[in-house]
Amino acid sequence: MKLLCVLLFASTCLGYSDKSGFHCTIGTANVPLSWMDMVDPCIKNLTSQIKTEVEASLTYLAMGAHFARDSINRPGFSKFFLENASEEREHAIKLIEYLLMRGQLINDVNDLLKFPLVKMNPVREEWNSGMDALTDALNLEAKVTRSIRDIITTCETPANYNFNDYHLVDYLSGEFLEEQYKGERVLAGKISTLGKMIVNNGPLGEFLFDKKLLNGEV
Repeated sequence: MKLLCVLLFASTCLGYSDKSGFHCTIGTANVPLSWMDMVDPCIKNLTSQIKTEVEASLTYLAMGAHFARDSINRPGFSKFFLENASEEREHAIKLIEYLLMRGQLINDVNDLLKFPLVKMNPVREEWNSGMDALTDALNLEAKVTRSIRDIITTCETPANYNFNDYHLVDYLSGEFLEEQYKGERVLAGKISTLGKMIVNNGPLGEFLFDKKLLNGEV
């Protein structure tokens, strides 16, 4: 039975090879396009957002690596920022999956993943303190939030299109914006707590805050 399957598959391929390998005669499926209703402005903005999320992930990776250095040695900050890097990467994956669900990225997925996908160097590679990094992270999240809101505005009333992408707007509003606002609140709270600890304990405040970060206490 296995041999029969192999022969059936082989019968669809040309029996020769060149520098690019064997060639098959299997054609592409003739799938109707009527179900694909995303308009160009939404597709372009959502594709751009994927790169924004990857850039944010790279910045958090840089933060995590910075605080893991032996000369800095703040394992709590490093753990926190590396976790944020993973979350931003997951956001990019979710957006890719959404575009695929809507019938996009079928022909140009290689363009999306073409390197350099983003500026390989993050905006910063070093931070003066934990407070400096947390403040930078909050500003980064606010930038990502504004970018998502811009997509929502665009897809509610796309220019030159009589179309409202209710599903995409609802998805971004419920799935992404809620997480963004919660994340911003968490960062704002950490900045507030760290600031008070520094006021009360001086430079020792950051050391104590780092230990609490590492143990999930703040």
